[in-house]
Amino acid sequence: MIKRNISTLFFMKKNVLKVAPSDNVLVALKDLKKGEIITWQDQEIVLVDDVPGKHKIFMQDMKPGEKITMYGVTVGTVATGVSRGARMTVDNTKHATDKFDYKGSSYQWQPPDVSKFSNRTFKGYHRKDGRVGTANYWLFIPTVFCENRNLDVIKEALHNELGYAVTEKYKAYTHELAEAYKKGESIDKIDFSLSTATAKNNRLFKNVDGIKFLNHTGGCGGTRQDAAVLGKLLAAYADHPNVAGITVLSLGCQNLQVQDFLNDLKQRNPQFDKPLLIYEQQQSKSEPELIAEAIRETFIHLIEVNKAERKDAPLSKLCVGVKCGGSDGFSGISANPAVGHCADLVVGLGGQILLAEFPELCGAEQDLIDRSVNEPVARKFMKLMTDYNNQALAVGSGFHMNPSPGNIKDGLITDAIKSTGACKKGGTSPVTDVLDYTEPVVKPGLNLVCTPGNDVEATTGKAASGATLILFTTGLGTPTGNPVCPVIKVSTNSILARRMGDIIDIDTGSIIEGEKSIEEVGEEILDYVIRAASGEVIPKAVLLNQDDFIPWKRGVSL
Repeated sequence: MIKRNISTLFFMKKNVLKVAPSDNVLVALKDLKKGEIITWQDQEIVLVDDVPGKHKIFMQDMKPGEKITMYGVTVGTVATGVSRGARMTVDNTKHATDKFDYKGSSYQWQPPDVSKFSNRTFKGYHRKDGRVGTANYWLFIPTVFCENRNLDVIKEALHNELGYAVTEKYKAYTHELAEAYKKGESIDKIDFSLSTATAKNNRLFKNVDGIKFLNHTGGCGGTRQDAAVLGKLLAAYADHPNVAGITVLSLGCQNLQVQDFLNDLKQRNPQFDKPLLIYEQQQSKSEPELIAEAIRETFIHLIEVNKAERKDAPLSKLCVGVKCGGSDGFSGISANPAVGHCADLVVGLGGQILLAEFPELCGAEQDLIDRSVNEPVARKFMKLMTDYNNQALAVGSGFHMNPSPGNIKDGLITDAIKSTGACKKGGTSPVTDVLDYTEPVVKPGLNLVCTPGNDVEATTGKAASGATLILFTTGLGTPTGNPVCPVIKVSTNSILARRMGDIIDIDTGSIIEGEKSIEEVGEEILDYVIRAASGEVIPKAVLLNQDDFIPWKRGVSL
């Protein structure tokens, strides 16, 4: 018989879950009907509402203003009187959190048993500065949005001719539609599933994992501060361990000058020595010649970059970002805790974990402060959180407005519920450092990175700080990826994994079904991480060329 922990045994026997002993709400693990009697330990509760799976049930009668507790912390207050057995809704619940402050650094962490992985390695690309990439990309960077069109032209040429395009089946399908139209035939007879289109795997450069393009809308207009932040972000991507070389396209007159970018790059890494090609359109003879030269010189360098080979590296060289998006009511009890256990294993092995999305740490602040290794780390986190929230409040918003309609529909009624569940993906290890946006990770262990909760802005910022893989949990489904950092999708439930199998890599629904423990699934996730870092498995977002990139202008974005 497989030995399972208490939480897993509970999942096997019950249709509700109490996450922490001090909680006064239960989580419905499946759809429950009004009048149904549910049992928690020695309590019987008659449901006074229909309660969809993932939603919360009040365990007692409560008056307006009373605190609602979940995950062992305050996640809201009662807005209108509620009865025992009632469903939590946006009408009867308001966002609320406890105040936080620094109370000293006395956290004692018990690392998990990592013996199963202690002799494992991954095959990565070793860079001269000692970092190890999980992929080998060539990167195209525009210093200003005016160059986006030129990047699009170059991308189409290189992707189609060098074997990186993933649109062949759609082009072939469109061709069949066009041919039918020309012949006067009905296009209703053209079935995409029966199309003659086939995916091609004809990459010319087998050791170049991709040619990536950082199209963006910045570099000019806006404020000079926007351009300055963008320069640091682009420099971070150029310096990324998954990047082997860079081609930069500049117009010439924009706010973000090439020299500013080079200064940021030198400041970030004084020993930077990757191939760096720079083209300025206002100094070129013509646009066609600019594009042709950029393609030719890049091609020459791709020949050299293709000579790189994967070599064994210790797991201490892993830098894994953890992210959630399209979250649901199961995120905090299946996928996020499982990823959190994987994070603890990585830290126990000497690696780095990046936990970002500061609006989604709202309500979990005290736990992270208490886990900080020293007062400066805690104080930096507190200041970044407070300043960020105050900036949002100043324009009539705030962290409490973070949950999306999809989050709320699937049981995340307040930001504090969403945040305390989201924080679980960072694991339980001490917070060794706090990084502002684009700051590079330098310390092993759990690092907090200041980014918005917005999926793409957060993954963009995590990669900028050095993540070489990202574990991205989702309960509703999201195709988000990143140009230079492979993104691994982890579903909170098996229904999603089956319905959107084209974007999901790992299914943690077995936790909800009581088939596996959080620890078992966490180990499975780490095994997948090792294989993905070695190029043995390719995450779906990478296969789809899902290369999302949105710079944060440091304005209000949740």
